[in-house]
Amino acid sequence: MTDPRASGRFHIADEDAIRSGRVTDVYFLRGRDVLRSEGADAAVVAEVRTTGFPRGWSWAILAGLDEAISLLEGHDVDVEAMPEGSAFLPEEPVLVVSGRYLAFGILETALLGFLCQASGVATVAARTKAAAGGKPVFSFGARRMHPAIAPMIERSAYVGGCDGVAAVASGEEIGIEPVGTMAHAVILILGEERAWRAFDRTMDPAVPRVALVDTFQDEKFGALSAARTLGDRLAAVRLDTPSSRRGDFAAIIREVRWELDRRGHEDVRIFVSGGLDEEDVAALRDAADSFGVGTSISNAPVVDFALDIVEVDGEARSKRGKLSGRKTAWACPDRHDRGVIPASDPLPACPVCGRPGEALLEPVLRAGRRLHEPETPQTVRARALSQAATASDGEGQPVGGPY
Repeated sequence: MTDPRASGRFHIADEDAIRSGRVTDVYFLRGRDVLRSEGADAAVVAEVRTTGFPRGWSWAILAGLDEAISLLEGHDVDVEAMPEGSAFLPEEPVLVVSGRYLAFGILETALLGFLCQASGVATVAARTKAAAGGKPVFSFGARRMHPAIAPMIERSAYVGGCDGVAAVASGEEIGIEPVGTMAHAVILILGEERAWRAFDRTMDPAVPRVALVDTFQDEKFGALSAARTLGDRLAAVRLDTPSSRRGDFAAIIREVRWELDRRGHEDVRIFVSGGLDEEDVAALRDAADSFGVGTSISNAPVVDFALDIVEVDGEARSKRGKLSGRKTAWACPDRHDRGVIPASDPLPACPVCGRPGEALLEPVLRAGRRLHEPETPQTVRARALSQAATASDGEGQPVGGPY
């Protein structure tokens, strides 16, 4: 291992450190040594679940599963999990590991880390996309996080519902072209009109001409100036107005829209960014056409998953406050109701529509071997968008419950 006191290096764990269990809480290593000394390598069943969500969320989106499965792959364990992108409720097991404890115990810290942070980011992305009423939302938050995890952050934002990501490596990870507009630095160096013309002259024709219009002047006059400068080539104006200058941001956007339309620029869209969150997007969605959302997504609160042993050598056993025994989550195909039952019980019929319930957990690893190829981010995103749309009723409360 690299000397931690050395300078001139990034303070990150490499893939080998994660896979080998060196990125773990030390008590797991001590526990491993104790169990080995006692010759006690029990067959266990362990569930990943959470007892509740931050900020009063009634549901969340599962993300980070692809990395979690990659971590467990090659270890002698069986794994069942909800598909990545699934909406889930508190108390529902989202992943179940079966096997000898020493086969996976020291991986708990990394396993939970993969799932907790990615699911938080994906959930805020899904909620923000819903708040936008179907209008495009782009992830602009890579600069707020450690660069080593930027691709993970933006992949999670994308699979949760964002329409695009900004960082180059993130786009490569997902398999899409990154999106972006124009840097303030270019305008500060060149001035607005010169910067707009140079961008138009330099960029590939496939890159939309989105002019940043509020670096020096009022948003309305900046938008009209950009429209005069670029004419029909102008696709959109971007308002990145700082909160200290906004006043009523919705009114500013409506004023820009009015003036552009009055001068024949109805096709020029209005793209807004700058410290926006879910509530801001909901408030602005009738005025703006698309949104760049950064810190509120990339710095999303984590989903506080725990990995709990619920069965030891075939006996239902758990610590205080946890329900013992292997369980499964089920749902009505139309999501009228859902719940958690002992895995040995038959799946119930939906009490609302009478249709047979469906198991939400699917086998993904057998004896450490993948049972199917990883899904594409696009497939995961489609699932998240679909399930987020049906995860709550009109009052934001969960449909059905875990029991």
